[in-house]
Amino acid sequence: MKRYIHILIILLVSSLVSSVSAQQSIFQPGDYKDAVYDKENAVNRRLVPYTHLREADVTWEKRVWRTIDIREKVNQPLYYPTDVNVSRISIMQLMTKYILSGQIISFSDEEFLVPFEKSAIRDKMVIKADSVDQEQFDADGNSFTIKVAGNIDSTWIYENFCEIELKEDWFFDKQKSSLEVRIIGMGFNVQLKGKEDLGCNSFFYVYFPACRPYFAKHEVFNTKNDSERRTFEDIFWKRMFASSVKKESNVYNRNIENYSKGIDALLESDRIKGDIFRFEHDLWQF
Repeated sequence: MKRYIHILIILLVSSLVSSVSAQQSIFQPGDYKDAVYDKENAVNRRLVPYTHLREADVTWEKRVWRTIDIREKVNQPLYYPTDVNVSRISIMQLMTKYILSGQIISFSDEEFLVPFEKSAIRDKMVIKADSVDQEQFDADGNSFTIKVAGNIDSTWIYENFCEIELKEDWFFDKQKSSLEVRIIGMGFNVQLKGKEDLGCNSFFYVYFPACRPYFAKHEVFNTKNDSERRTFEDIFWKRMFASSVKKESNVYNRNIENYSKGIDALLESDRIKGDIFRFEHDLWQF
């Protein structure tokens, strides 16, 4: 009887040991994740393509240029994080990633006529400090000087990114009886600093429809709910940003700042927005 009891105990102990070892072997290197579930919606998401638009269906159109100031609180999800983060990236980090990999082409002009070479845009994004003299000593104790390359900073652009310029077309589609807007291009402005502050300057332009597949796959921070984060595509599709109009199509091809200053420029920007709103409103009679 004792023999059977000993065998039973041995079997129970061995089964417990095997179950513990099996549990310990469940997690392998690479299985650790910083979440309670796998996020698959944004990663596997596909963008909604634009509907086909015929020239004959457009009965009214106006081109508008607007500026998104990253310093405004509602626009900060586009700016942050400024450092490397596993869960999300800023729009400048996204652009840098896909431009340097060759998947998005950057341009030096808003008409998309002069593309940047990959080496040129890489040199533009990376700051290389000047080489410095460093004193060294040989085995006999004699000193000599060598040139040492300066530090390379490829993340400065994330913090100095200051504005986004949008070039967009507003049009009335008579087939759908709706006023719609489509963004044509985006310009990214960066705060350049040298011996003196050079201000917020144009850095590069991109063709917006070419960026949409990558915007749809990356999340933007949602202050209300971490499980309901939007993507960059949602931000621009649903117009979830604050901006000011800097120019409308005009015979002089001039910006608002060329003929209005201060509060008058803000009022002119609001006038252009109001004209578009009233055009849509006046199309209908109640």
